[in-house]
Amino acid sequence: MDLSNSNTVKNLEEAFGGESMANRKYLFFAEVTRKLGMKELSKLFKETANQETEHAFAHFRLMHPELVVDNLDSLSEEDKKKIAARCLELAIEGETYEYATMYPGFTEQARSDRDAGAVEEFKAQEAESKEHAQIFSKAVHNFGLLTHIENHHARQYTEALNTLNGESPVEKKADEDPATQKWICRQCSMIYNPVEGDPDSGIALGTPFEDIPEDWHCPICGAQKKMFVPYEEAAAASAA
Repeated sequence: MDLSNSNTVKNLEEAFGGESMANRKYLFFAEVTRKLGMKELSKLFKETANQETEHAFAHFRLMHPELVVDNLDSLSEEDKKKIAARCLELAIEGETYEYATMYPGFTEQARSDRDAGAVEEFKAQEAESKEHAQIFSKAVHNFGLLTHIENHHARQYTEALNTLNGESPVEKKADEDPATQKWICRQCSMIYNPVEGDPDSGIALGTPFEDIPEDWHCPICGAQKKMFVPYEEAAAASAA
């Protein structure tokens, strides 16, 4: 499916959100009716919730084809790591948005509305979202899913050591095409790929880094655009 159409992406995201919300709502109804002793009605809500989950999964597969696993035997260990790393990346992005942007905004609105109960709920969820983001970030390192970033760091250390030993710095061979040149955040090592853009932040697919607004921030850690530097691909490094 062609996801270059922003309207299609927006509609898929909305459909995914709607189906996901329906799943949780029906599970809540199932719990309520179970407590009321209405077993058959509770069973109906659970079955419908499962169907809504499958609908949501179908939408998400279209949104993220890089996560679709059709033939496990055809995947190398590196392929599997890339897929798992992408799952964690998306999880971190979501939790970071919740604790850094969504819940703080909700909390302020609740304070304006003088709704103490909502304020307490939003603050609690903000703290939990932050904890989740930290857990996912730790998992990235624990499961060794940042191979490309660790290689980048290793090259930096090697170059620094060579410089200390009096050797001339190796000339960087960054991608000369802005449309494909990746950039890496010096604060958290998040890599911006212009081919993928940053749709969640309003940056369309195919947007070169130079064309991103100056007030754009790293979607993972919130670092400013100036904290990014050109990312040297491993292939380029080995050819240097």
